[in-house]
Amino acid sequence: IHPQMRTIPRKKLAILAVGLVCFSVAVTFVAPAVYSRTVNIYEKLKVLNEVISIIDENYVEPVDWDGVLDGAFEGLLEKLDPHSAYIPRDQLASINEAFHGKFEGIGIEFDILGGYITVISPVVGSPSDQVGLQPGDQIAKINGEDAFDITTEEVYQKLRGRRGTTVNLTIRRPGLNETFDVQITRDQIPIYSVTSAFMVDDKTAYIRLGRFSSTTSQEVQEAVGRLLSEGMSQLIFDLRYNSGGYLEQAVRVADQFITTEDTLVYTVGRKASSREVYIADPDQGHGNFALIILINRLSASASEIVAGAIQDLDRGLVVGETSFGKGLVQRQWKLRDDSGLRVTIARYYTPSGRLIQRPYDGGKQAYYHDLADTNREATLAAVQRPRYSTKSGREVYGGGGITPDIFISQQQLTESTTKVIRHAERFTFNWGMEFASSHRGEWASPEQFGKEFEVTDNLLSEFISYIRKRGTEFNESELNNDVDHLKTVLKAEITGAFWGRQAYWQTLRSGDRQVKEALGHFDEAKEFLAQGRIPQLENIR
Repeated sequence: IHPQMRTIPRKKLAILAVGLVCFSVAVTFVAPAVYSRTVNIYEKLKVLNEVISIIDENYVEPVDWDGVLDGAFEGLLEKLDPHSAYIPRDQLASINEAFHGKFEGIGIEFDILGGYITVISPVVGSPSDQVGLQPGDQIAKINGEDAFDITTEEVYQKLRGRRGTTVNLTIRRPGLNETFDVQITRDQIPIYSVTSAFMVDDKTAYIRLGRFSSTTSQEVQEAVGRLLSEGMSQLIFDLRYNSGGYLEQAVRVADQFITTEDTLVYTVGRKASSREVYIADPDQGHGNFALIILINRLSASASEIVAGAIQDLDRGLVVGETSFGKGLVQRQWKLRDDSGLRVTIARYYTPSGRLIQRPYDGGKQAYYHDLADTNREATLAAVQRPRYSTKSGREVYGGGGITPDIFISQQQLTESTTKVIRHAERFTFNWGMEFASSHRGEWASPEQFGKEFEVTDNLLSEFISYIRKRGTEFNESELNNDVDHLKTVLKAEITGAFWGRQAYWQTLRSGDRQVKEALGHFDEAKEFLAQGRIPQLENIR
């Protein structure tokens, strides 16, 4: 019998029952003021024990109690709010890695394409980067074993490992007839929060932040310092698609832009330990450049803390779409079986006192489905939301995300364009790799390439023929509606194939409509720098 499919012995059921009773006694001890509710919990725990016993003795086949009880825990947490969650042990490690900002392995971003592990990009400075792995490389063998049709989970098992251990890879590279072998010594691999930071022109900088992990504030500080040394006097800080992370890191990031001793955010919970007020350190902040914060409907949690502080304290301009609307704070516990529990312990409030949490009484499905509403902004505008005042007296809103000072809609791509760009076979990436492999050495730098190269109509036709040959159905007229965006994506893929992911992001942002429109609002953003002068924002809502 599979170990996860055996029944629970009666002795273990008895132990479980005792444990549940002990839990209820503990609740009674620590919370006598809610005795009536404790009695209810006690009765429910006895019912739960009865349900488990009946299922264990009578169900038609042996029960996978590991999976069943995991499902019970998940259901329990879902009844609280959309952000409290039970995390099975097989997921906890990878989640912790993402937020601790490092893991041990060889350092590649990869995908399984055509059955092979395909390098999308080596992490800069990683062991894979040092041995010369390139975007588009395929890993044909791992330690002499065929890696064709390998699963993602098997990739993690075989390529990750303790720092200092080695792994031998057989590489198939586009443009070469023969495979070759490399030996890679595993090391600690950073997971970067700042995915892109560069000068747009001689005074304008751009930073894209992907998450708030344990290293985020340090990364932002280093990026801001470097860009200031390169002449930055105005910055677009892109928090789109950033779903959040550590609250303390959000505070430290916001503190880097605030030069007054003001409240950045405060939290309120049932326990005294969950009530905190976070004050800016005037000596930490930069106040000498104009600031635009770019958000969209998937900017959540820690992203909204930063955007809310910048808006409420009149430090900069918030542009884009209304953000996600997550005003809850979670704490995570590791449980005895190495699974995890994430529980909401507090609500957070922006400096003006706004709670920006969206209602979730319609259930988890409706809560997330609202984000896909194409008329979301109009729907939000029609709702009577509580009003607050910024430090200078500007009107802002609570009750559902951070409303931007200036609304700039996201570019809406057609169904066919979205299908082609996001296809599991990564058509744009593979086409870019093939183009780059036959044109290496023709451009000396990404700057030269950016100025001299364009994806012509003929090249676009070649790409369309490329995806048509692979049996993908699409509407060509829909692709033509998004021709400029599609050309930008293809150029970005070629740039990335030549010079890596930083160059890829820089090229991709050059064709980003929200970024380009945001650049036109620095006159308003600069007015925040002049003491006592507040910009007149015609489009503010």
